[in-house]
Amino acid sequence: MNPFENFCTQLNNVKKYFPEKDHTYIEILKYPQRVVEVCLPLRMDDKTIKIYTGYRVQHSDIRGPTKGGIRFHPRVNLDEVKALAAWMTMKTAVMNLPFGGAKGGIAVNPAELSEGELERLSRRYATAIAPVIGPEKDIPAPDVYTNPKIMAWMTDTYSMMQGRTIHGVFTGKPMEFGGSHGRLEATARGLFLCIIHACERLGVSINNTKAAIQGYGNAGAYSHKFLQEAGSCVIAVSDSKGAIMDEKGLDVQKVLDHKTKSQKRSVIGFPGSKTITNEQLLELNVDILVPAALENVVTSKNAKGIRASIVAEAANGPCTPEADDILHKKNIAIIPDILANAGGVTVSYFEWVQNRNGDHWSEEYVNEKLASWMKAAFDMVWKMKEENKIDMRTAAGIVAIKRLVKSYEFRGIWP
Repeated sequence: MNPFENFCTQLNNVKKYFPEKDHTYIEILKYPQRVVEVCLPLRMDDKTIKIYTGYRVQHSDIRGPTKGGIRFHPRVNLDEVKALAAWMTMKTAVMNLPFGGAKGGIAVNPAELSEGELERLSRRYATAIAPVIGPEKDIPAPDVYTNPKIMAWMTDTYSMMQGRTIHGVFTGKPMEFGGSHGRLEATARGLFLCIIHACERLGVSINNTKAAIQGYGNAGAYSHKFLQEAGSCVIAVSDSKGAIMDEKGLDVQKVLDHKTKSQKRSVIGFPGSKTITNEQLLELNVDILVPAALENVVTSKNAKGIRASIVAEAANGPCTPEADDILHKKNIAIIPDILANAGGVTVSYFEWVQNRNGDHWSEEYVNEKLASWMKAAFDMVWKMKEENKIDMRTAAGIVAIKRLVKSYEFRGIWP
């Protein structure tokens, strides 16, 4: 399943809601503005040299500098990065941020690298893409298997090349190096706020719900935390090595402590839990399902088995278009990725603004602003959904494309 083809299918599903004069602008969105592929020779600790491939795709800057994360994962490929960049364009438009969409990545398993090898690869990548990034051009951020430390290495590398410290070129940095309060948990916080808003409109009490979370990285773990604090019973979580389940509920801090201390660095083997597969987790009898790993996990093959009332997409592109159709027919509410996980890029925008202004906001202020932006975006998408009697993914797509089309109309096509 090609994720970029999935994105194009989603565009086609939205296109029919626009007049003919707008169709050409929508067609432009099927083509990334710039695709960069870089060769990354890396000297290993044993003095041998391995060669890795990296990518940076800038999908559209029609609304402003491009913005998007960098992921380190063995499955990274060009079509995946193109799709993720395109979804970022839609995401920033849904949130009404003055950004376009981009994404980057390296096809590597970072768990196989030493700390020194990881740093050298990160700095090599930052050097390779330096000509096409910058605070007013393209601002990368963390994604799957990257973190604030890696963003600090990359920021330092870019700054050394420019001869001065430039905080605003990367976001998701450590607090001590131009980072922002609230950034680490922002994706999950935004997702949680969307779940709360959806529950209110569907007449569901959050503290009477059961939830399952597929993927236990930053977004998955913090989603567990916020749901648990709100009274939802999280009965299953998973990571790349498998899934665990306990009908009585899993305590987030105890699961995290186990994962940190276990030899496999996995949730597997958590005391008192039952081991299940990631596939079984998706089909559990829960109210809220949070896919928080990678794309294409809910497909036409397993969508019929999904029993959750709400699917909140913490990951990008976890549901294929075919799965969408099945879930909609089952009246399952999907909070789409371009809305549900937009808290991360929104607080990245806040970090960029702080860096540009030499400012530093309190955690309370950041969280208040995030809550305000998420509510405005959710309300806009929900209103579009209700007025047109459509699903939330289509509604979010309409909101985003309306703003993108307006930008094309105002700016024009030059020369």
